[in-house]
Amino acid sequence: MDAKLFVGFLVTLPLATADQCDPGPPDDEGTPPVCGPEQVLVDGACAADIPQGWTRIEPGGDTICARGTPYAFYVRRGRVNKLVVGFDGGGACWDTISCSEQSPIFSDAVTASDDPATMSDGILDFTNRENPFRDWYGVFVPYCTGDIHWGDAVVTYPATGDYPEVTIQHKGFINASTVMEWIYDHFDAPEVIFVTGVSAGSYGSLMFAPYLMDHYPDARAVQVGDSGAGVITQEFLELGLTNWNAVDNIPEFFTELHEAPLESLTLSDVYIAAANYFPDQVYAQYNTAYDENQEFYYVAMGGNEEDWHDLMLENIAAIEAGAPTFRYFINWGELHGVLPYPEFYTYQTNGVRVRDWIADLAVGRDVPSVMCTDCTTPEYYEP
Repeated sequence: MDAKLFVGFLVTLPLATADQCDPGPPDDEGTPPVCGPEQVLVDGACAADIPQGWTRIEPGGDTICARGTPYAFYVRRGRVNKLVVGFDGGGACWDTISCSEQSPIFSDAVTASDDPATMSDGILDFTNRENPFRDWYGVFVPYCTGDIHWGDAVVTYPATGDYPEVTIQHKGFINASTVMEWIYDHFDAPEVIFVTGVSAGSYGSLMFAPYLMDHYPDARAVQVGDSGAGVITQEFLELGLTNWNAVDNIPEFFTELHEAPLESLTLSDVYIAAANYFPDQVYAQYNTAYDENQEFYYVAMGGNEEDWHDLMLENIAAIEAGAPTFRYFINWGELHGVLPYPEFYTYQTNGVRVRDWIADLAVGRDVPSVMCTDCTTPEYYEP
């Protein structure tokens, strides 16, 4: 997963017919809601009427990948009026070298490998009865723009040494916003929304969870960033967020973030602002103590690998101090990402299983934060 989650749809979604619509429980007026085109009643609310399995949608319009190829996303039918929105990861780019085709460190196209139907582990294993999202609707947001789903810019990076000039469509915010519009059009009142993502996708979930929470104020919402601790260098902050035009896309209701100078802004500030603006919702992070992939990107930004662990803990502590409702799980080891992998069911620390911690968040339990005490010795769940 991490190596690669309006106008002219590629597929035509079936319209809801009378025999497809279970009238469900009546609304407050005693009359079931009337669903629109491409919707069906689920648990008394209108939700997307889409085929079984994963459906690929090419929205067209202003969506685009980094080097000009088309963008696409995927949707999956559920059995309950609950929605999981997953943002895919795939690195980032912020200068000529990192954006070059010669040494790519980010995913620049939506390919067959981005189809979640090809993924069958972790929360994407819908045959596993322990999967807390087995019956939920799913929306998978691929990533192909090098901007952690935050960008709205077209940047030409100048030639440097052996690296030629390169133009990148940093349009991740536009792509994901188009997916959000599809969600708004197809789900009237989801009961629960679980917003997550791995690596770069964890930051996508952080950016778009507030938009979903604002649009669906009556839904219970949970955001979990998987393996995105926000450890960045000042150089990356000034180049990446500026080149991507990212700060302008942070929700306007986070006024303190827009008023702060860029050089003082941290990704922890975004978590704090979001958690405090929506105090009845949940913001959370999962990381391993020595995540090898996050260490790699920190070095690529100009940082020192040996500093990453302590800086990660500092970021977590800062968010916890600034947002009392924030929760975290720091696991042992160096694995990057857990939700889409088999380790989702097998990893635990201090006797707390990752799967159970996530499942408790999803059903609305107030879980404690978890911090490994011996962060190098493996600990596995044994049924």
